[in-house]
Amino acid sequence: MLAKILMMAVFFVVTLYIGFHTRKRARDVDGFVLGGRRMGSWLSAFAYGTSYFSAVVFIGYAGQFGWKYGMAALWIGLGNAFVGSLLAWYVLGARTRAMTHHLHAQTMPEFFGARYASPALRIAAALIIFVFLIPYTAGVYSGLSRLFDMAFDVPYEWCIIGMAVLTCIYVVMGGYVATAVNDMVQGVIMLFGIVAVIVSVLSGYGGFTQAVVTLSQVPSDVPGMETMQGAFTSIFGPDLSNLVGVLILTSLGVWGMPQMVQKFYAIKSSDAIKRGAIISTVFALVVAGGSYFLGGFSRLASAQVALSTAGTPVYDSVIPSMLANMPDLLIGLTVVLVLSASMSTLSSLVLTSSSTLTLDVLKGRFIQERDIRLQLLAIRLLLVAFVLISTVIAIVQYNSAITFIAQLMGISWGVLAGAFLAPFLYGLYWQRTTTGSVWACFIFALALICSNMVWGYMSPINAGALTMLAGLVIVPVVSLFTPRPDADTVRVLFKESYLNLHDNKIDAD
Repeated sequence: MLAKILMMAVFFVVTLYIGFHTRKRARDVDGFVLGGRRMGSWLSAFAYGTSYFSAVVFIGYAGQFGWKYGMAALWIGLGNAFVGSLLAWYVLGARTRAMTHHLHAQTMPEFFGARYASPALRIAAALIIFVFLIPYTAGVYSGLSRLFDMAFDVPYEWCIIGMAVLTCIYVVMGGYVATAVNDMVQGVIMLFGIVAVIVSVLSGYGGFTQAVVTLSQVPSDVPGMETMQGAFTSIFGPDLSNLVGVLILTSLGVWGMPQMVQKFYAIKSSDAIKRGAIISTVFALVVAGGSYFLGGFSRLASAQVALSTAGTPVYDSVIPSMLANMPDLLIGLTVVLVLSASMSTLSSLVLTSSSTLTLDVLKGRFIQERDIRLQLLAIRLLLVAFVLISTVIAIVQYNSAITFIAQLMGISWGVLAGAFLAPFLYGLYWQRTTTGSVWACFIFALALICSNMVWGYMSPINAGALTMLAGLVIVPVVSLFTPRPDADTVRVLFKESYLNLHDNKIDAD
């Protein structure tokens, strides 16, 4: 117990010190929100990776999808690494950095408003983020209750309050830079923690080979696949169609998530983007690949997994059940790992939400354009408010039978990525993209996901994947039948001087 407490104490002290040390970099809005657009490859890559993979992945998704698909769940981790990280950096990175700098855009709604010359689009995007990103923040606490109960026997409410307060302090002090530096520290913990946990857990099952042999003997419980031999050690698992849906949602979805794309706004050069692409891919391979690889063996812990009243597994209990017999030191490392994953994602989400509401809704209406001090104050106050809201949502969800909140968190990814991915991607590459096509994509994503909430005609995961893929068709088709954007404005925007992928001197423009 002493070792676990010491590890937590050191983690808290380092986190707070970083927030205090970086506060000088957060004296203006650009510094607070984007780190002055001077972030290097390592900080940017770790900020991207740790925002991508929260405790939801390690505890929730790895347990749930590892249980459902067995070792085939590793495909999700590989998709996250090569599509969600490597391809995203190469396709979006340099153009996002260049165009947002030219447009002086600090948020995704600001990009939409400037790129498509539509203040209404900017407001709509900001409201979508506000409605669907803030409840999603409560999801980062997923799985902490059972893990902390196992490690410290501490009530869940105190765990998330402590985590929320700590996150709030360092982000309010240092803004984006404090978040990025802490993300790197937390990312290193996640890298070492994942590897140590995998080695320890597989050793408990007799090693990798024996674990695979034992898992191959577990019968499938997927309807229609009950006779499948070695279902959970097969290449594509017992449920390929739903596996593909998860892979698309979690891998392609990050291309449209505002807290992820914003990392490209802040990076300092195109060379840093090239290096960051490799670093973030390696990080994703270890963290996401490792998490889903571990989850693939979750059926071996079936005797310890908690069951719901309906007799189905409580997925948040799957990974903690696998970790229960580890040495105290490793349990302590795992707790710090999950805290790191949760705090890095929480800080990114609330910083994105507070800056979006301030810069895209309040600025120019309730706060003067040149009143930098009041803008910073508003961002900080809203940040505190959003952390408080996420904490309250998480506690209410934990202590009640309210399911709407859980559903809302589950569909957040589908709405945000479905609404934003295609308009953002085409906006970077295709001059013909129209304002009308963006509205069509926004409306379709909201209509499909929200109607599916009510009538449930497909799984939320498949609905989210469908909205993203449909958006990639809707935007070009609608653009061909709606008024063209102003040719001169778009031509200037797409000039080679702004979109040169090898330009490292944008700050001098």
